[in-house]
Amino acid sequence: MARRVGIIGAAQTKYGRKPEMHLQDVAFEAVQKVLQKTGLKFTEDGSGIDATISCSQDHWDGWTISSKNVVNGGGGHLRPEEKVAEDGAYALYYAALCILGGHYDCILVVAHTKESQVDGRLIENSGLEPLYTRMLGLDFTSCAALQAKQYMHTYGISHEQCARVVIKNRGNAMHNPCAQAPEILTVDNVLGSPVLSEPIRLLDAKPTSDGACALIIGTEEKAKKWTDKPVWIEGLGCSYDRHYPGYRDLTDPLSLKEAARQAYGMAGISNPRGEIDLVELSEYYSFQELLWSEGLGLCEPGQGGRLIESGATQIGGEIPINPSGGLLSGIPVNVAGLNRAAEAAIQLKGEAGGRQVDGARTAVIHGAGGVCGQMHCVISVRREP
Repeated sequence: MARRVGIIGAAQTKYGRKPEMHLQDVAFEAVQKVLQKTGLKFTEDGSGIDATISCSQDHWDGWTISSKNVVNGGGGHLRPEEKVAEDGAYALYYAALCILGGHYDCILVVAHTKESQVDGRLIENSGLEPLYTRMLGLDFTSCAALQAKQYMHTYGISHEQCARVVIKNRGNAMHNPCAQAPEILTVDNVLGSPVLSEPIRLLDAKPTSDGACALIIGTEEKAKKWTDKPVWIEGLGCSYDRHYPGYRDLTDPLSLKEAARQAYGMAGISNPRGEIDLVELSEYYSFQELLWSEGLGLCEPGQGGRLIESGATQIGGEIPINPSGGLLSGIPVNVAGLNRAAEAAIQLKGEAGGRQVDGARTAVIHGAGGVCGQMHCVISVRREP
């Protein structure tokens, strides 16, 4: 990159149902925390934060132009404020491009959602293709169940292998003070939980969650001025597949592979499993951690089940995946990808406490959106020795 972009600081709320809080208050809590942590302020003379980029969705917020809920709390008053919908990783992607392009020198990125205030199934159904799929009454979980069945049938992936993802991630969350659902589970616990849509059980899916996350990023000059442990964005990739899931091979995440190719190419990564110290990926369902691991090049197609069984993805393993606890421990939509970035930055700064991956220098952030993972964003980050 001609211009370096660094993550200066990150903060987040504790995740969980927050019926007592307004949307704006949820976002403001994360913003206030990151401002206090970094000591940065919004300024008009170029000495502080220049702009705000937010991530939210009108349907989930119940407002048109949903970003108007966070303009004040997110620092967008009388200064640039732009919104990216779908996933916080895309907001970070866009913010990094704004700095690389010379438009801004320091940006606050904030994402929020209160899933508990709405029926998510109706919102997901409204996001499907309107002439056929929507009329069937499908939502993202029922579509993911079709994806899971095809994946499991094609490659012999077992329910037990998927359950191991839940056990690992909920267990990792025991060391994450922001996690909504830290829990020690067994395979029997997961397989015995109620069926949502066969083969997906209740514990195979992320829980309903409310919360917000905020990051501050800046140029090399700004990053080095405001933190002694900057985390550098080395590679960026983003790709979209066809919207209608019936036109895709749901066992082959082409858009994820393309996003990873872009990010790895920019970062100079040729052997992902050997060069990456940890991955924070967006697994809305347990089987997706296995499938997305394959798409990220961490193992061969169909080998995601063996990867989890080998122990390689544990915190002390060869390639730790979701040491934070992942989405299965409770992260809202829209916030998910930005939370992945926050957790990666915390790891590389050496501030992850009991979930710290020893010696971590390079991490990959993954955001996903759309039905059955239609769109993916991959960001590679690194700390200096």
